Amino acid sequence: MAKPIPRRQLILEALARELEKSPGGRITTAALARASGVSEAALYRHFSSKAKMFEGLIEFAEETVFARINQIMENEKSTSLRCFNVLYLLLAFADRNPGITRVLLGDALVGEQARLHTRVEQFFARLETQLKQILRESRMREGEQSALDVEQAASLMLALVEGRMQRFLRTRFRVSPLAEWDGHWGLIEPCLFPPAPAD
Repeated sequence: MAKPIPRRQLILEALARELEKSPGGRITTAALARASGVSEAALYRHFSSKAKMFEGLIEFAEETVFARINQIMENEKSTSLRCFNVLYLLLAFADRNPGITRVLLGDALVGEQARLHTRVEQFFARLETQLKQILRESRMREGEQSALDVEQAASLMLALVEGRMQRFLRTRFRVSPLAEWDGHWGLIEPCLFPPAPAD
């Protein structure tokens, strides 16, 4: 027999669905209570504020994305494939979780506490740090060179991903962040990881 889903998780899943259903709109606690099948009082028994609910979605994104990045780092040794897989992971996560994408891009946090915006900034800063680490490890391990320095390369990759997520949001989730990704990566990969010169 399947274990019942904890009420806290049901509330967060309902919040993510409501954010997806109304891009650009605000979610009231009354609407969230209806969507999750609990009373408003029950919402506040599990989360002391709406900000705490948003924080729960950010924590879910952090745990999911960075656990998978750790697996990529363990299983993949190629620098370019590590970078590709990390970026693809984030785009696929956004594609599967449009409501959480609104939170990560700050769209759902308008008027919310500054602490939430700081958490989102930390999420992307941690991603950029991870990309820098991949590039630095590559240079130390194999002496690989990039046409850009580590800071520029990591910044470019993250900007590309954030831009695709923004387009996903701007089109109200009609254009997947994964659309034409392989082709676009094929354009920038040679700049980031140029082939070694022939002897």
